[in-house]
Amino acid sequence: MKLKLGFSPCPNDTFIFDALIHHKIDTEGLDFEIFYDDVETLNQKAFRQDLDITKLSFHAYAYCVQNYVLLNSGSALGYGVGPLVISKYPVTDPKTVYTDKTVAIPGKFTTANFLFSLAFPEVKNKVEYLFSDIEDAVLSGKVDLGLIIHENRFTYEQKGLHKVIDLGAFWEEKTGCAIPLGGIVAKRSLDQDTKHKINRVLRKSVEYAFANPKSGIEFIRSHAQAMEDEVMYKHIELYVNKYSVDLGAEGRSAIELLFSKAVSAGVIPEVKEHLFLI
Repeated sequence: MKLKLGFSPCPNDTFIFDALIHHKIDTEGLDFEIFYDDVETLNQKAFRQDLDITKLSFHAYAYCVQNYVLLNSGSALGYGVGPLVISKYPVTDPKTVYTDKTVAIPGKFTTANFLFSLAFPEVKNKVEYLFSDIEDAVLSGKVDLGLIIHENRFTYEQKGLHKVIDLGAFWEEKTGCAIPLGGIVAKRSLDQDTKHKINRVLRKSVEYAFANPKSGIEFIRSHAQAMEDEVMYKHIELYVNKYSVDLGAEGRSAIELLFSKAVSAGVIPEVKEHLFLI
């Protein structure tokens, strides 16, 4: 059985999926057609139901939950992993700078934008950029502030940019929970046995990656956009953890809390479908 699978070329995703797509594990008869896209493109593909299995932002999941169900493996949650707001110049009090500023965001439906909206609901002047272009947009003065994700957490200071606020820390202080960033979903229209098979294979792929961390190095590097190996592995260590193997009760509770707060704040519509694969 061949399935359309989409994930980002970022090191955390290529680390997770390497064993699965290169058949280093038993894929139980499943084969995959692979699509590599940035997270906002993957979100849009999920809205169109282009893929059978895909990585997406938890924010975006709220808008396609009727068509996809969240797998127990493959998610990115954690502490100290949240998006950062950066500026070209030091900012002493972040609460004073947002209302009239232009903010570059990595996509309307990213979890980063969701968190920013929770922290600063009054800010409306947002411009969407590819996540990897946001630092340069801030440096050039095209925008006042940038909302950065992924490996840019490790590069912004080298470019002379300044952290204004860590939205992951904002979430953790507000809730005490890990921050849910993104997950792997499968089409609800797939039969239940296939969905569970996908989840099992994905878990085996994550476990293989942890047991053999250097196995996929060339594959990971080939998609890492000339990223230094040190940054590449920092990226993996930050975003791939126990929640990537299995959400567990703690991970599921964090995701449910995220959705609850988003609904209460009017950021997403009410979600009636069950979020998790059962």
